[in-house]
Amino acid sequence: MITFILGTILLLVGGAFYGRLCERVFHPEDRKTPAYEKTDGVDYIPMPKWRNSLINLLNIAGTGPILGPIQGILFGPIALITIPIGCVIGGAMHDYFSGMITTRDGGGQMPDMVRKYTNPIVYRIYTVFVCLVLFLIGVVFIYTPGDIIATQVLGKGGTPNEISTWVIYSLIFVYYLIATVFPFDKIIGKLYPIFGGMLLLSAVGIFIMLFVKGYSLPEIWQPWSVEGFDFATYFRDWHFIPNFFVTVACGILSGFHATQITLVSRTIEHEKEGRTVFYNMMIAEGFIALVWAVATMAMISVGADKAGITMQMVNGEWTYFMQGADGLQQISAASVVGVICRNLLGTVGGTIGIIGVIVLPITSGDTALRSVRLMIADALHIKQQSVWKRVLFALPIFVLVYICLIAAKLNPSGFNVVWRYFGWSNQTLAVFALACITIYLMWNKRKKFLWMPLIPLMFYAFVTSSYLLSAKVGFSLPMTVSYVGGAAFCMVVTAAVLYKGFHKKETS
Repeated sequence: MITFILGTILLLVGGAFYGRLCERVFHPEDRKTPAYEKTDGVDYIPMPKWRNSLINLLNIAGTGPILGPIQGILFGPIALITIPIGCVIGGAMHDYFSGMITTRDGGGQMPDMVRKYTNPIVYRIYTVFVCLVLFLIGVVFIYTPGDIIATQVLGKGGTPNEISTWVIYSLIFVYYLIATVFPFDKIIGKLYPIFGGMLLLSAVGIFIMLFVKGYSLPEIWQPWSVEGFDFATYFRDWHFIPNFFVTVACGILSGFHATQITLVSRTIEHEKEGRTVFYNMMIAEGFIALVWAVATMAMISVGADKAGITMQMVNGEWTYFMQGADGLQQISAASVVGVICRNLLGTVGGTIGIIGVIVLPITSGDTALRSVRLMIADALHIKQQSVWKRVLFALPIFVLVYICLIAAKLNPSGFNVVWRYFGWSNQTLAVFALACITIYLMWNKRKKFLWMPLIPLMFYAFVTSSYLLSAKVGFSLPMTVSYVGGAAFCMVVTAAVLYKGFHKKETS
């Protein structure tokens, strides 16, 4: 548990210091925010800091900070150090500057930010790319909570042949439509603070119980193996770089966050609230990721025979198993959540934990589809004040989402393919945002701080490109070739960003 304690200290103390540095570099001012400059009663609405903070946490925290670390911890205890360091200098920094730049620039969406700080070609590529990513999020964040409700709450099979499966999907679908077209404060502003509180309480509860029960976990300086599972072998065979960083995603850095933070940039009342709303909420997500990673390692150390989980190889991949009525039963990463909650939180706490896992993807899927509507509307310069205009504008998007959902459900491997592309594309989106942040600092007399976004930019340019080259959902090239290709892509992207940053007159 010492590694876990060190990781928690790195996250909280490092976040406090680095958050202040980010704030000093950006230098928030006492000026009118878009919430007051463009108040429209729909998307631009002043809301208090505490509410914006919880809304932002739920917006950015999909299944990433839970399901990602559940799978990412298989790389070993190094994850307990990597998650907090990456969150502090990568994810939280990315979220803070994305939110503050869009706030300063009038509350525009991410395509507006990309258009201003890159060039028309990159802007067009990003706009199409981000809409597709948000579209996929809408699909998978109906699929995931729908199946959890069917299998773990209602005791159904969750198969495409059951009417209950489609009824559950449709109910989530209808909620998404309502949340997408109604004013921000009417649905999201009222429900999210409640869900945000539940999410944090369950994470804190698991954190406390980990120490109360005193699990024996491998430290980073000890042999990485428990109950027959060798984390060190997994670390080596599954290539920590790039696979770990695509797997964990939201607990460290997520490009999806920038698309959601821009929604909240339209509702904050003062620029100085940005560190709490944008930076600290990502630190909170990092804490959630850290807790679920350790809890999963604890369940592996307990073993299936003592109500924990066991790892076994199935079709060339390590898979989770729990003890069922008829022996070992293969389970998904989502079902690991139930095992953790039952062991650490008991019946009542476990129920709250399951509800939290259901709520998380739903509260990210609705705002993802809301972002798609806003981005397309902004690109076409179509006003969205009328409810019926928003409904008519959203309906074609939702029809396509449902068609894709049906196709993914009917194809046994359809969801896995969609999810893997989402994981990679999510990190790729962050490269665009980090490029814009770097250029912003260079254009605004902050060149001496360009290392802050440039280091994670270079790293994730390498990670995303080498992953695409090596992964089965990509080109399946040998790892050595993929590393060389990733390094080349990293150099090209870095050179292009620096060239853009140095070839424009400083503006302020």
